[in-house]
Amino acid sequence: MSSLDPNRHDELTRRHFISNAARWYLGVHLLPMLGSSVASGAPAPSEAKAKNVIYLFMSGGMSHLDTFDPKPRKKDVMGPLEAISTSADGILVGQHLKKTSEVMDKVCVINSMNSQQGAHEQGTYIMHTSYAMRGTIKHPSMGAWVMRLGGRLNPEIPGYVAINSSPDTVGGGFFGAKYAAAPIGSPSEGLKDSKRPGSVSKGDFDRRLALADRLNKQFHGRYQNADVKAYEELYQEAIRLMNSKDLKAFNLNDESSETRKLYGQGRFAQGCMLARRLVEHGVRFVEVQLGGWDTHYDNFAGVEGRCNEFDQAYAALLTDLEARGLLQDTLVVVATEFGRTPEIKTEHNNGRDHHPSAFSCLLAGGGVKGGFRHGETDSSGARVKSDPVSVQDFNATIAYALGIPHDLVVMSPSKRPFRFADKGEPVKSLFT
Repeated sequence: MSSLDPNRHDELTRRHFISNAARWYLGVHLLPMLGSSVASGAPAPSEAKAKNVIYLFMSGGMSHLDTFDPKPRKKDVMGPLEAISTSADGILVGQHLKKTSEVMDKVCVINSMNSQQGAHEQGTYIMHTSYAMRGTIKHPSMGAWVMRLGGRLNPEIPGYVAINSSPDTVGGGFFGAKYAAAPIGSPSEGLKDSKRPGSVSKGDFDRRLALADRLNKQFHGRYQNADVKAYEELYQEAIRLMNSKDLKAFNLNDESSETRKLYGQGRFAQGCMLARRLVEHGVRFVEVQLGGWDTHYDNFAGVEGRCNEFDQAYAALLTDLEARGLLQDTLVVVATEFGRTPEIKTEHNNGRDHHPSAFSCLLAGGGVKGGFRHGETDSSGARVKSDPVSVQDFNATIAYALGIPHDLVVMSPSKRPFRFADKGEPVKSLFT
């Protein structure tokens, strides 16, 4: 058993001090960018199929029936929507996923997902952490687990980045704030507050940095303990980040017009293009969120709009990664908190309600079998018929792809044992 016991209060206090020091002496604000550079006390990854994860989260509850688990023989379930064939034999998708249909030979569809959480906040939380919400503890997100147990690939830039995501779902939990994702609000604006501001000249910056170094040495000489050492490491990491040539990874202006055309317009498309740039520069875990899937009302118009956002960008991401030789090392995940009901609510203008009993998620790249379908729902898509996959199993599968031990026990500050995916087990049959 590994006993990794971070102190949340000390960590937040230390980070607050670092943030203020950077702001006062250097003229920048670095708090969102600091993170773990190495794993502490964890065994070396083994059986790794992938190096990176791009985690695309469909917030609101993506309808499996209108996307990746259509039931063309059940008109009462499908309503006006049609199913179309794909590049993978035997796999159908909804009619609004035309570009995605062309890359399904690269994708593994899991049609047998199921969850015990049927509300948005709880469903999103368990998908990101593998644990149910508790008032007494905040669990680390998957990206935080990856940073804690797997470490970074590139020590100069953040190893965990979240684009368009809520900070509530991409935090460090009881690991501490330094394991939380570096947030990106607008993909086109990149990583904010990571450069020397124009009001601070190069000479002034260097003088302030030298002054900060002298103060640090005095402080470190007087106080020799683990917290002070950790502060020094975080401070040096922030300076490395500011001077890193890999900050260009966050700049979409470097992309060609051909690549921009491939991905298309829109915030999600820009996020997917940025995610490819980030894994290309060694960012370990990138989340991109696409909201708006909560189709209680007017489901078919809502699904069409969300698919229009998703379709071209997702197909472009897989195509681009493969063309650059990155898909084999990058696990591309499409996840959501639950599905939608087979029943169409005419009183809600043909809406669908929450449905955690059966839904679909996708995996591609990272050693996953392409053109493969795992599990099956019944004729209406209401229940899992074969090969069920729990949320915890799904997350354990992500850990397995990265070579991270999903069953390693880590102790929280309150001395309670936790694992990457709780009691979940990886679905190894999904891999080549």
